[in-house]
Amino acid sequence: MSNWDWSAVADFMPRFWDGVQLTLQILALGSLLSFSLGLVWAFGLLSASRFVRWPVNVVTEFIRNTPLLVQLFFLFFVLPEFGVQFSAVTTGTVAIGLHYSTYTAQVYKAGIDAVPLGQWEAATALSLPRHRTWFAVILPQAIRRIVPALGNYVVSMLKDTPLLAGISVLELLQQARLESAATFQYTEPLTVVGIAFILIAYPASLLLRVLERRLVR
Repeated sequence: MSNWDWSAVADFMPRFWDGVQLTLQILALGSLLSFSLGLVWAFGLLSASRFVRWPVNVVTEFIRNTPLLVQLFFLFFVLPEFGVQFSAVTTGTVAIGLHYSTYTAQVYKAGIDAVPLGQWEAATALSLPRHRTWFAVILPQAIRRIVPALGNYVVSMLKDTPLLAGISVLELLQQARLESAATFQYTEPLTVVGIAFILIAYPASLLLRVLERRLVR
């Protein structure tokens, strides 16, 4: 590549590492929020009460069927008009966690539904309290089945973090854009960022495949 400038790569590295750190921070906190809130949604979807189940279903379907970018803009630009305002990083983290929680909820629900009926009957026969049945019998078996699917959503969240550049979060893509705007060299920063996403996402995908095979065995 005759036009490739290694000095531009070297100049971009400080911004790059800042972007990597912030991207991974958002990914970790967004995943934690997604997994936690997704379990709450799943309990609501499995509730025997339709007054709980229907509202939860409406809310999760609405979030799941609207684009993440629209939700980002709503949280960042519209909510402040009602007196609710957070930093760009907090807004982006909450938006990603909230959006993907509706997907992880369906994964949790599928995993719980896949637990054999006999496990529920055995817990009832042993007179286990309701909460003990859930957390000692049902959820451990369900989560073992769904770990690979949850991991796939972590990779998807990683690939969606560039959307946060739309609200000026200084993640990897935004750092590359700022560097390019300052130096008028677009090839090097954007290429480095693209390679970085591959180097993070691809090994994670391979690890998930290994984990899935181990859990199946």
